[in-house]
Amino acid sequence: MSEKEKNQEAQQEEEVVKEEASSVEEESGKEEKETSKRKEKKEKKDKKANEIKELQEKLDAQKDSYMRLAAEYDNYRKRTANEKLSIYNDATAKAVGELLPVADSMQMALQSLKDAPDEVKKGIELVSQQLDKSFEKLKIEAFGEIGDDFNPEIHNAVSKIESEELSENQIAQVFQKGYKIGDKVIRHAMVQVANCD
Repeated sequence: MSEKEKNQEAQQEEEVVKEEASSVEEESGKEEKETSKRKEKKEKKDKKANEIKELQEKLDAQKDSYMRLAAEYDNYRKRTANEKLSIYNDATAKAVGELLPVADSMQMALQSLKDAPDEVKKGIELVSQQLDKSFEKLKIEAFGEIGDDFNPEIHNAVSKIESEELSENQIAQVFQKGYKIGDKVIRHAMVQVANCD
């Protein structure tokens, strides 16, 4: 082979090597680009996931704050409703406390009307019924009847008696009726208790 042919062959081999190197570089460049694209996609995905996580945390914090505020408001509303009812009951109890001597007088008048004319009896009974209806409208309850069980929270025992007709700790006699509004006692019933120790 002549030198010229050798040079041409060497040039061809060099061109083939350059082409192969070029194609390897292209493939390597493509792989690098794909790797770079994958990396960018992963970074964007991670960034979005972090943003979503931060927004979810903010949303959860806002929900928690809202729920606490709603609970506080509900507690405030219930507390003020109870306070209003308590104030109403206290005011009613105080006003009714001033009327209780009138109710006692009506009871005594009814008991002493045995020989009174019918018109007088009817008049006093009518006034007594009106007073009872007024107490009912104000949600005032009378308590303390003969035969009821003695309860020291609402009854005031002023004497005791032994009785075969009544069982232990039953009310034998009522000297003065008791009155209450709801759970609030306006006046304790003054009673005599049977068979107590």
